[in-house]
Amino acid sequence: MFSSHPSPHPGGRRPGWSLALLALGHLIISLDFTIIYVALPDIAADIGFTPHTLQWVVTAYAVLYGGFLLLGGRLCDLLGRRRMFVLGMALYGVACLLGGLATTPGVLLAARGLQGLAGAVLFPAVLALVNTTFAEGPQRNRALTIWAMAGAGGLTAGSLAGGVLTQTLGWQAVFYVNVPLALAGVVGAFALLSADGRVTWGSIDVPGTLTGTGGVTLLIYAVAHGSETGWTQTEVLAAAALAVLLLAAFVRIQARGRNPLMPLQLFHNRSLSGAVVVILVFGLTMNAVPYFLTLYYQDVLGFSALETGLAFLASTLSITAGSFLSERLIQRLGTRGTLLTGIIVNAAGAGLLAPGLRVDGSALTTLAGVIVVGLGMGATYTAMWNAAGTGVAEHEQGLASGVASTALQVGTAAGLALLVAVANHDLTGLSGTALRAASAEGMRTAVLTLGAVMLLAVPVALKLPRPRPRITARDNRPQPVPARGPAQLHSTD
Repeated sequence: MFSSHPSPHPGGRRPGWSLALLALGHLIISLDFTIIYVALPDIAADIGFTPHTLQWVVTAYAVLYGGFLLLGGRLCDLLGRRRMFVLGMALYGVACLLGGLATTPGVLLAARGLQGLAGAVLFPAVLALVNTTFAEGPQRNRALTIWAMAGAGGLTAGSLAGGVLTQTLGWQAVFYVNVPLALAGVVGAFALLSADGRVTWGSIDVPGTLTGTGGVTLLIYAVAHGSETGWTQTEVLAAAALAVLLLAAFVRIQARGRNPLMPLQLFHNRSLSGAVVVILVFGLTMNAVPYFLTLYYQDVLGFSALETGLAFLASTLSITAGSFLSERLIQRLGTRGTLLTGIIVNAAGAGLLAPGLRVDGSALTTLAGVIVVGLGMGATYTAMWNAAGTGVAEHEQGLASGVASTALQVGTAAGLALLVAVANHDLTGLSGTALRAASAEGMRTAVLTLGAVMLLAVPVALKLPRPRPRITARDNRPQPVPARGPAQLHSTD
């Protein structure tokens, strides 16, 4: 098996600056996920996409990103996390430059696919570097808070940046903006991240790599493409059937293989296995909120790209505040209690947001719901990644990151497909005011649905490990963990 011998100084040369660099990596990935939405109409008009082919600007990215995350995470452990970080940043820079220069649909779609591959390499590398650079407990909690604030805020900041850049500089700017950021990431990696050890070459789980990557890629393709073209299309049914076969073969290979790509005993970790389910539900539900808000602002209220971006400012600030509060909640309630709080706040926020999605509404009618949803998303996002890395051995942190992020992408693709079907169920033959009114009603139903589904994560979160009591040398009896103080929380936090 490939193996990368750890650096004698895994913590990095300057932990504070290293964390800033890792936060930048997460910001780039998150921005890239949403910055494209607001620019889609301009891209379609300028490049020549049809309504049918335009959805591939989003799908090409999602399919390759989600499909290769598991492999990207495993390669981080085998080849070295700094190497994969640099590779991911370099791929992002090339892909974004190619996207900005594109003049035909084929070139633009190739750029989006390359961006997806870059994200599949970069995301697990960034998360694994955070989890191995900072010790489990308060130090890692603080690092994950900053990392999550960059990522969760980037999801909505992307809409703001996309609106401003598209309206002032043109749609090409949503690609070009990441080029200098990626270049800075590559330079910063060599200056701030500790070098990986030498790589020992050997056998790798080729059957597991092919079946796992192929199965997840086809699954996301079937869900994303089926939602656009119809679930009975031949290519959708064929992709779904082949995905099931490949994933079944993948599980069998992992159970019996000598050097599995994804050792199944990894899921014996209750914190990781529970976090993966919560992350899946989060993707199914809350990751669709920015999409519906974008449609509401643009299609129902008639906002311009810039106005839509500005409307997302409240969401950006509230998610950032939720991420900041999450660290305090973890200190007081533990990861388990923080997740439960975030899940309930998310559901309550969805219930508050839905009534504001009216045809005669405005950004103000959605403001209260947007703020509450943002607080819940920020708190949940930080805590769920904290749980995913808790108790995982250092040499498997990349794999754990890949597994958890794959769950998020599969959930996001499936959730968006199902919720869009709910929102669009009664729009046939409508136009003008009638279409806008029916669209708003469909969005209200979809948001209420996602809020209810989010509550399914509550029993899963309840099964996460409780915080361990502190044991002292002088007193073998369990001691309560203080609410505050450095280095006072143990591994389940």
